[in-house]
This record gives sequence, structure tokens and C-alpha cells, in this order.
Amino acid sequence: MIDPRSTPLALTAAAAALLLAGCSFIPTYERPAAPVPTTYAMAPTAQGTSATAPWQDYFADPRLKQLIEAALANNRDLRVAMLNVEQARATYQVRRADQYPGVGLAANASRAPASGSGNLTNSFSAGLAISAWEIDFFGRLASLKEQALAQYLATEEGRNAAQVSLVAAVANGWLTLLADEELLDLSRQTLASREESVRLTKMRLDAGVASELDFRQAESLTQAARATLAQQQRQRALDENALALLLGQALPSEVAASLTGSRLVNAPAMAPLPAGLPSELLTRRPDIRQAEQQLVGANANIGAARAAFFPRISLTAQAGTASGELSGLFKNGSWGFTIAPSLLLPIFDAGRNQANLESAQASRSIAVAQYEKAIQTAFREVSDALAGQATLGEQALAQQRQAEAESARLQLADLRYRNGVSSYLDLLDAQRSLFTAQQAVVQVRLAQLQNQVALYKALGGGAPAPTQPSS
Repeated sequence: MIDPRSTPLALTAAAAALLLAGCSFIPTYERPAAPVPTTYAMAPTAQGTSATAPWQDYFADPRLKQLIEAALANNRDLRVAMLNVEQARATYQVRRADQYPGVGLAANASRAPASGSGNLTNSFSAGLAISAWEIDFFGRLASLKEQALAQYLATEEGRNAAQVSLVAAVANGWLTLLADEELLDLSRQTLASREESVRLTKMRLDAGVASELDFRQAESLTQAARATLAQQQRQRALDENALALLLGQALPSEVAASLTGSRLVNAPAMAPLPAGLPSELLTRRPDIRQAEQQLVGANANIGAARAAFFPRISLTAQAGTASGELSGLFKNGSWGFTIAPSLLLPIFDAGRNQANLESAQASRSIAVAQYEKAIQTAFREVSDALAGQATLGEQALAQQRQAEAESARLQLADLRYRNGVSSYLDLLDAQRSLFTAQQAVVQVRLAQLQNQVALYKALGGGAPAPTQPSS
């Protein structure tokens, strides 16, 4: 122990000065330029500013809102993403705590021969101790803390991206179920119509008015409709199972019951979204923000690797009481302290520090490429959705008009067949064409609605704004 009348304040001030004078070897961060055009090719002339509303405002169907709320509460993938955020936050707290000394209660007792006399002597001490506290003079711990902070923020953005994807997946699954119901109803109506056609053809065959060929053709078309109905029933069950997996629970009974007789055309409309500019994706898309935080973390890791080339200064200290007798441990005059600074300067490490630095620099280059790829992917997704927005409306209108024309054609073909002007084959062809056209109408309408969901997701999907924890 050192005499308490010495100058511990001067030593403490020196240690604090070393700590405050710590420098940083983290390279200056500069956001890479976005490797995409400044505008979208198929965006409307007056783009304006994109402002994706929260999903509660964008999706108007109350049944869909109920499903999204259930998915956000029960989806296991989202739950894992949230737990990853908690884990990353704890890791950041650990790195931040490394910058501060750990103070503990220390007690020691020893018995050893005295120098010269050989008599056994006792030594007792107790007090507060700091063990091997690294004074971060060259910013190694600060760099590791910044890297952990960036990783925590990246994990949080990953959770936000998972939430956006989940909301979009539930919306698409719900729209798919609506389309399945409409296709099932269409197949049931078609099957009933063809069964009636078989019945009438059989009566005409028995009366000698129709040939057996006409009857077999009608029967074949009926069985084809029955097979289509079975296939769509199976697909409907598979789509409901997929949606249940997203929800983390079975489809609520009241929602499942409301699906009967549903039509996509009756689905509440989603508000149109202006695309804005590609540069806005940098702040709206959580996956891009995640990639940037990973780049920031890789950049900070270079600072830690550079600091490893410089001396590592640590401090061990203890303040308390010491005595040769246990009974005198807390008597007056037994108080004191010890301070033991140490310095380790790397001289030979077989190239370990240089390899770590090169690895950190390569990781930053990888992070830059991943960040740029995230921007390019986002640009492509928005461009694809805008291309669909520009063409699917026209396609849906044309498909609807084709279905109307096929319906009129079927009526004329049936009239001509009944009057003996055309063959039964013409009537069957008209029935097949109408069924195909009606199915296409539903599919295009589904694609049109899902494209709106895709654009909403591509523009950021109302993702939460980034947060910055206290450092």
C-alpha cells in the first residue's frame, strides 16, 4: 500500500487525461453515391414526393387489418427478428461498458515467510479494486462500441424490413384467397352449366336429334370443368394454409366465413402512391438503411484494427485497508491504495494485426457492394411495380372486354346450334373460351391489386423511422 498522504489525485487526473485524450482511427464515413438513375423510366411525369402511409391507413379492408394485426402479434419470423434486436442491443451495452472501469470488492489474505528471519507473517487487505481497466487512449474500445452500435441499428432496421415484408405477404395472401373464392364460384357455375348441357344433349341423343359425338364432347368438357374445380379447391386450401403460417394461427372463423361469395372487384381500393425520386428510397427503405448501418459498422471496425498496432494501456488499482493482523484490518492508519498501470506494445505477432486490418478493409468493401446492391434492388422493385401500374389497368380492361365478347359469342353459338346452322363443336369451343376468359379476368385483377401492394412495399411500406439510442 502507498501512503495515503501521497498524491493520488494527481495520478487519477493523469489517467483521466489519458482517457479524454483518446484519439480515433475510424476512417471518415462518406455515404457512397447511389448507383441508379435519378428518375424511374415508367413513372408518371409529375412524380411529386412519395409518402407511404402506415399500413392501417393504406389498407382499408377491416378483415385484412385484423389479419395483419394477428400476424404482427404472432408471426414467429418477426418474433425472431425482434429478439435479434434485443440481443444486438445487449451486445452494444457490453461494448459501451468496456470503456468504463469495473469496480469490485476485493479481499486478500496470505501467510508467508518473512524475508531474512524466515518467520511466518500474515497479511490481510480489503477494499475496492479496479482490475486491468484498459484506458482507451487510441480509441480501440470506442471503435468497437461504434461497430456494435451500428450492428444494433442494422438489426433494428432488419426487424423493420421483416415487418414490411410480413404486412405485404399477408395482404397478398388475403387477395389470393379472395381470388380463389371467385375462381371457385366461377368453376361451380361453369360445372353446373355444363352438367345441364350434358343432360340436354343426352335428351337430344335419345330423341335422335343429336349424335353420340356431341354427347361425348359435352361429357368431356364437363369432366374437364370438374377437374378444374377440384384443382382450385386444393389450391384454395394450400393458400389458406400459407396465410395461416404468416398469421401464426388459424384463420379467424368470422373472417373465413366472410370469404364466401367474395369478389376482388368489391375489395376496398388502395390509395394511389406517387413514386417520388429514387434518392428517397435511401431513407424510406429499411433494408437500405440496414445495409448502410452494416457499412458504418464495417468502417468502425477498421478503426479498431488500426488501434491494435499501438500500445494497449491498462490500469489495476485498489483502495482500502491492509494489516498484518486480522483484528487491526479496520483500525486507524491502515488505509491506503495501490495503482499499477501497465503498457503492452506489440512487436511481433506473426502478421496477425496486419491481417486483421486487411480483413476489416475487405469487409468494408463488401459492405459497400452490398449497400449498392440494396439500392439497385430497391430501384428495380419500384420500377417493376411502376411498369405493372402503367400496364395492368389497360390489360384488365381489355381482358374484361374479351370476356364480354366471349359471353356474347357463346349466346350466338348456342342459338346457331339450336337452329342447326353450326356444329356442336363451335358451341363447345365458345364455352371453353368464355371460361378461360373469365378466369383470366380474375387473375389480372389479382395481379393489379398485388402490384399495388408491391409498390407500397417497394417504397418503404410505412416502415418505422430509424431510432438512435443514447451512446
